[in-house]
Amino acid sequence: MNDLPHGRRSRRPHRQAGAFAQMPWRIPVNTDRPTEPLPPEGVAAIHDGAMAILRDIGIEFLNDEALAIFRQAGCRVEGANVRMDADFVTEMVARAPASFPITPRNPDRRVEVGGRHIVFVNVSSPPNSWDMVRGKRSGDFSTFQDFMKLTQVFNCIHVAGGYPVEPIDIHPAIRHLDCIAAKLTLTDKVVHAYSLGRERVEDAMEMVRIAGGLTDAQFRETPRMYTNINSVSPLKHDFPMIDGALRCARAGQGVIVTPFTLAGAMAPVTLAGAVALSLAEALSAIALLQFAAPGCPVGLGTFTSNVDMKSGAPAFGTPEYMRATQMTGQMARFYGLPLRSSGVCTANIPDAQAMWETSNSLWAAVQSGSNLVYHAAGWLEGGLIASPEKFVLDCEVLQMIQRYMEPSLTATGPDEIALDAIAEVGSGGHYFGCAHTQVRYEQAFYAPIASDWRNFEAWEAAGAEDSIARAHRIANALIEGFEPPPMDPAIAEELAAFVARRKAEGGAPTDF
Repeated sequence: MNDLPHGRRSRRPHRQAGAFAQMPWRIPVNTDRPTEPLPPEGVAAIHDGAMAILRDIGIEFLNDEALAIFRQAGCRVEGANVRMDADFVTEMVARAPASFPITPRNPDRRVEVGGRHIVFVNVSSPPNSWDMVRGKRSGDFSTFQDFMKLTQVFNCIHVAGGYPVEPIDIHPAIRHLDCIAAKLTLTDKVVHAYSLGRERVEDAMEMVRIAGGLTDAQFRETPRMYTNINSVSPLKHDFPMIDGALRCARAGQGVIVTPFTLAGAMAPVTLAGAVALSLAEALSAIALLQFAAPGCPVGLGTFTSNVDMKSGAPAFGTPEYMRATQMTGQMARFYGLPLRSSGVCTANIPDAQAMWETSNSLWAAVQSGSNLVYHAAGWLEGGLIASPEKFVLDCEVLQMIQRYMEPSLTATGPDEIALDAIAEVGSGGHYFGCAHTQVRYEQAFYAPIASDWRNFEAWEAAGAEDSIARAHRIANALIEGFEPPPMDPAIAEELAAFVARRKAEGGAPTDF
């Protein structure tokens, strides 16, 4: 849809100067049938369990406006506890769209959340960073900007999510202003806003509006950004998250509701119980949003994993995490809602453990039919570390997933069956030199960005660089050669003026 003022947008995704070879920008379409571990009676049992939680136990909402809305809707409200019947929940969830677009300042970076689309989001919210030279250290704004540059450069990253690393060198009252301004100028992709108080959400929406060169009506007529909120498991929603979600929903912007439930700690030790509790928490907030703003764009998030029963520490990329994600995907389709999951691990550095756990998580996202995959590149230590090397290695996996989903790989026309080539080569030749191969060799197979496919002797002669070192070199080169995507100078000036004014006004409160 062409609804931005003439001359205020780029019609093509920005091509990075000196760009390295990678797959082009695209939103992958998941062509595989989803993995469905639950039989129909299992889906019904988990649904009934979630409805029983909402009807008989209730959810705590620490937000007076939410409690007033639930009273208006006829729900049972006692103190902060809200109980709601299955008919009410079902009616409200049915109002939600099965999919919705999000259009950023560059409309060619538009994403679709829902259907068979799968959208990858950068790492979000770690307080620390790690690289192979400086090791683990607290987040700062310079490192935040480096991750934003990587987010822009890699075509397989479709959304600039939350802060890739928390920049603690900026005061919390104004941190959101600098971070969102950096997201909007260093990338032209969809951006996220944290729901941490009225000012942060309202500032984010205004900055996205300004960066897009939009009127208020244009901003509100279709989603331009989104927020993700988490419940406080078990069975609780806090004030700022619900406040922000209501503000975004009423402005027509996307809201993803993602309970963070760890089986054995904040949820029952059984996966069915953990998934049922997670669904109850998510559906209660979605019902609230749909009553307050019917038809608002929402998504169901899953972040159900397990704890290490020896230490109590969270674990990710486990078989239990994979099954919980698949089960929640089945339930999301039952409710007709888009699904968000994550690419996560518990490893402390980007080693073999990091990659097998993350690969488990990412393939669980594919198997579950996830539409929005958070933390798809860069996550370490259970979300406490973001790493540029891990970002690069994860993007290799994401590109492989994108390639795996290309329809050309499963095409079965005459050119693909290749009888002429088979006849030409016969039983005594090879296919390297035949015409069928020659016209296709450049695009025939996946080309890696970080993998090294040389044999041991050639790899050793070239310096025996391991995958972490290769990723470090690639990340540094991309950051050093980065050029920001174009922005109309008048828009950049207006955005900077807004940030300066809000800083002068004090920004946002630091207590909730």
